[in-house]
Amino acid sequence: MNRSVRGAGGTRNEAGVNLPALRSHNAALVLDLLRTAGEAGISRLELAERTGLTPQAVSKITARLRAEGLAREAGHRASTGGKPRTVLQLVPTAAYAVGVHLDRDELTAVLVDMAGVRVAVRRTPLDLGAGAEAVFTAVEREVDAVREDAAVRGTGAVREAGAVRETGAVREAGAVRGTGAVREAGAVREVGAVREAGAVREVGAVPEAAAVRDEVGAGLNASAPSPAPAVLGVGVAMPGPLDHLAGTPGRVTGHPTWEGVPLRDELTRRLGLPVALDKDTNAAALGLALHPGAPASDSFAYLHLGTGLGSGLVLGGALHRGARTGAGEFGHQTVLLDGPPCGCGGRGCLEVLCLAAVARGDVPEAARVLGTGAANLVRLLDIDRVVLGGRVVAADPEAFVGGVGAALAGAGLGTPVSAATSPYAVAEGAAQLILAPIFGK
Repeated sequence: MNRSVRGAGGTRNEAGVNLPALRSHNAALVLDLLRTAGEAGISRLELAERTGLTPQAVSKITARLRAEGLAREAGHRASTGGKPRTVLQLVPTAAYAVGVHLDRDELTAVLVDMAGVRVAVRRTPLDLGAGAEAVFTAVEREVDAVREDAAVRGTGAVREAGAVRETGAVREAGAVRGTGAVREAGAVREVGAVREAGAVREVGAVPEAAAVRDEVGAGLNASAPSPAPAVLGVGVAMPGPLDHLAGTPGRVTGHPTWEGVPLRDELTRRLGLPVALDKDTNAAALGLALHPGAPASDSFAYLHLGTGLGSGLVLGGALHRGARTGAGEFGHQTVLLDGPPCGCGGRGCLEVLCLAAVARGDVPEAARVLGTGAANLVRLLDIDRVVLGGRVVAADPEAFVGGVGAALAGAGLGTPVSAATSPYAVAEGAAQLILAPIFGK
């Protein structure tokens, strides 16, 4: 597997990427405008107008970006008088980032290109309490595998339309269990060790109806895999509290043995790639803030209800972590004095009340409790909107959006409520921990 290293000359990847242009602040401004312009592209004159740079400076920067393979010319716009303007685009396939979501019971890994488009995704069961060594090994395996998945598909041409391979029961890297349950699936293949051209989909012990199919583009040539994509780094997101600057978890609720483990540094050593660590909720909020079309000065709260309850805060367009990554511990606000004990050591926390309602199957009550906490947050921060996410919300998004919206309205607040559209919002946001600095974010 190809590895990357970071040095004084920029980011170098043994698969062939060498991106010294990324060191420049002005280049980051230009790259971000290319990113937000998307396929429509943007002219050099527009870049100069929006960055405040001189046309000469923009020409030098864009020439360097083109030489590095990060930008390309994409035709001309019709003239409105004078010389037609050449349109420039970002080259999304110039490099990639991996995002890893370490949940308490599941690991999700995604590979995204520089435009943030998901290219490959894997999910596998995980016991966060199994110990650091077991978790590190699982991360190594899945990071390598998600890159191999993309290589087999051909990262430059195939985009996965939300498809994912569920690994079902955890299996050894490169081995397929339950061969009697394996079905042929045309162009779908099992990666770990790259399978033969008629590759397979493993359903294993997972019922076919529950397994998510791994559908690939019609033009895939499985017999001629592409090289493994060049990866700039790996972003890791996990439950808090944690210190994103030191790269170490805190006393994770339910798993206090993670406190002080040098997760970032150990994974950097094992993977041979730059690694960034942040809370799951912060990562998801960052990904949403960088989504095309998101207002530059947006202020919102991302509320994540899954194995726990937390929030990520974006204020004035910037992710708000707090000095110690402590901001957004939404689930541990006390809403019922002398209420039931919470895993954090407190009593009557929003999280324990909300999860208890979920465990009873009382979705309306869970939404009402969540909405009560959301109303407190809106009053405190005067945010523009609330976004809900996490597997519990994804199981019944209409009920949660409606219930939280009703609670806000009942409190005299007209704040809009929506649900995150991607089931991999945390992992995709984790990849943005690597990409965002490239675009000056």
